Amino acid sequence: MYSKIMYEELSLRWNKIRQAMLQAGIEACFISGTVNLLYVSGRVFNGYFYLPLEGEPIFFVKRPLGLNEGNIVYIRKPEDIPTILNERKCIPVQTIGFEDDTLTYNEHTRLASLFPVASVKNISGLMRSVRSVKTPYEISVYRQTCDRHAKVMAQVPDCYEKGMTDLEFNIALETLFRKNGSMGLFRAFGSNMEIFMGSVLAGDNAMAASPYDFAMGGAGVDASLPIGSCGKVMAEGEAVMVDMGGLFSPYISDMTRTFSVGHLSDLAYKAHETSMDIQHKIKDMARSGTACSELYILASEMAKEAGLAEYFMGYGQQAGFVGHGIGLEINELPVLFGRSKERLQANNIIAIEPKFVIPGVGAVGVENSFLVHESGIEKLTNTSEEIIDLLKK
Repeated sequence: MYSKIMYEELSLRWNKIRQAMLQAGIEACFISGTVNLLYVSGRVFNGYFYLPLEGEPIFFVKRPLGLNEGNIVYIRKPEDIPTILNERKCIPVQTIGFEDDTLTYNEHTRLASLFPVASVKNISGLMRSVRSVKTPYEISVYRQTCDRHAKVMAQVPDCYEKGMTDLEFNIALETLFRKNGSMGLFRAFGSNMEIFMGSVLAGDNAMAASPYDFAMGGAGVDASLPIGSCGKVMAEGEAVMVDMGGLFSPYISDMTRTFSVGHLSDLAYKAHETSMDIQHKIKDMARSGTACSELYILASEMAKEAGLAEYFMGYGQQAGFVGHGIGLEINELPVLFGRSKERLQANNIIAIEPKFVIPGVGAVGVENSFLVHESGIEKLTNTSEEIIDLLKK
């Protein structure tokens, strides 16, 4: 059975979902996606989670065998569920929520047939909104993973050897992270968002535009995975941006640091200083209730005032945001972009990542994870933010 602490934590999450369901006019939700199943159960399993507004939630499990935590019912196929609900005298519902942003058409049709008298509403946005406000337990886990992330990032220069390719450096970093407890799995919301652990961008590879909705691109080593390191030698005079996810718990911390192979151009150092200035200004301005659009506008105006607008968040193809929520997925709510209607809420955890791409040099800038409070935001990933010359390690 669940420990007392974990049961209380899951009950808190279920009640948060119920409150959101009540406001949305939804009488029950039916969850099948991996990330949301992890959120509502504390583990990954193959099956479904049924949460009514009133009454005990039910875990309908297909695999693995042997689970005994919570109200578990083993099934062979989803069509077994209506009979079980009837046997348990569960009240039939008129509205039910599915994760329609991630379900296939066939999955939606099959699951909807289980509740023929109920109208179906999409709860993908509802679940993302609920998950965006972290519980005290989640925040405590986040503090631990961010501390660990910072300690490992401080060891990055030790992985460098002169003459390395960016891919060799990337592999050395992945080894470092894995040896220090990284699980190596990088979950993201949305299709076509595949990446492994993070990315290393050396020199002009940072100018390679990505099809993914990430801040930075990189050509990758093959057109089948067009992101990150490409196998080029890390040459003197180039910037090396290391953006490795902190995968030391189910919660992903986000942090970027910039390194150099020797001395960079004055423009690159100016851009990096501007990145840190933007981060500091956002930190001074942000708090619960701050409009996310205002933070993006602040960042873009500072880049423009510094004469760096054409390099901000990419060169040629530019990302239209300067930060985003993080959690069980790397790209959670809220998103800090110019047309956002969202406002920060207390206990959001967000990544702020003002970055620049300088032709002939590469990507510079910083990224950190922050916890939103009523009166400000708190940096959770604390380690040096200056550009570190790898030749002087």
